[in-house]
Amino acid sequence: MIESNFELRKFVAPEFVVGADARLLAGRYAKNLGSRHVFVVTDSNIIKAGWVRDVTDSLQEEGIRYTLFSDVTPNPRDCQVMDGADLYLRSGCDSIVVVGGGSPIDCAKGIGIVVSNRRHVLEFEGVDNVMIPAPPLICIPTTAGSGADVSQFSIINDTERKVKIAIISKKIVPDIALIDPVPLTTLPASLTISTGIDAVVHSVESYVSNASSPVTDIQALESIRLMTTNLLPALKEPDNIVFRYRTMLGSLLAGLAFSNTSLGAVHAMAHSLGGFSDLPHGECNAVLLEHVVAYNYSACPRRYDEIAGAMGVDLSGLEDIDRKVKIIAAMKSFREGLGMIGTLEDLGVTRGDIPDLAKNAMRDPCMATNPRQPTVKDIEQIYEAAL
Repeated sequence: MIESNFELRKFVAPEFVVGADARLLAGRYAKNLGSRHVFVVTDSNIIKAGWVRDVTDSLQEEGIRYTLFSDVTPNPRDCQVMDGADLYLRSGCDSIVVVGGGSPIDCAKGIGIVVSNRRHVLEFEGVDNVMIPAPPLICIPTTAGSGADVSQFSIINDTERKVKIAIISKKIVPDIALIDPVPLTTLPASLTISTGIDAVVHSVESYVSNASSPVTDIQALESIRLMTTNLLPALKEPDNIVFRYRTMLGSLLAGLAFSNTSLGAVHAMAHSLGGFSDLPHGECNAVLLEHVVAYNYSACPRRYDEIAGAMGVDLSGLEDIDRKVKIIAAMKSFREGLGMIGTLEDLGVTRGDIPDLAKNAMRDPCMATNPRQPTVKDIEQIYEAAL
């Protein structure tokens, strides 16, 4: 038998530029891609912060027209994708530039595949269901957390079924990501926390995924180290570009890792919560992480021990059960140190919601790569523990 470290693995990643003021290169890269009329996807808060103006000025300097679409909410909805696709086609656009966090980026990816394939966005749910590649896509992330700027994932809210769907395809990997820490300096504290925790959970789930590899392991562990040592300092000194750069780098590495390993039960369950109750994704991840680790630990204890090492937790001399307890305590302490102290009950989830939440979570593609395959009853018990 071939050792797991030597198994064949496939990797996808976009071209990316990392550093201060990378956003100002949008016009140059759009020109390189042959763009003449760019569809700019963003949200109202990013426009108010001034970062979209920098990008549109860059496009105009290269003689490139643009049409602006900003009707995007957290947990982007299927109807928003379809509205954006309609405007893209009516405007005669030929490429997309997105400025924002995970929600605008996911929406932009959805718009891209709709305009290329001329089908409803919900028809692409699942893995490798996108037949025709999307138009050229340039991503400029404004949060350190989603990893959507480098991933082959798009998460869209199905408003009729009240569930988030995952679209996973290498055809929605961006052409280029301009990864700039400067826009993080206006990121509100709440978003700094929730998106940062999202990046940590991306890396934890990537590292224990049954599709992990030596390449993604390196990315995931370094991401955990960067995020857990720099997120709180970035929160305390929001204008400190050094801390912001390190969290952006942590987000980038997490995105590269999970894009190639997929995720696990935390994200499957968080997607179910986000679709059912429109709850903030990062908060759902934060509340669920410790409880999923408690369930998964026996399936890959050494992997979780190595995650603890990246967090700076000393487990030497401890038995398995004591290591598990200390790891979970460290994750809880990290979350609470950032001010994330709520429970699912605090977020409005009730015991009566759990059966439907569990059923939806079990259907999420991320569940397939969880290191321990749960039953619906297992998922219900994890939700109950997080209440």
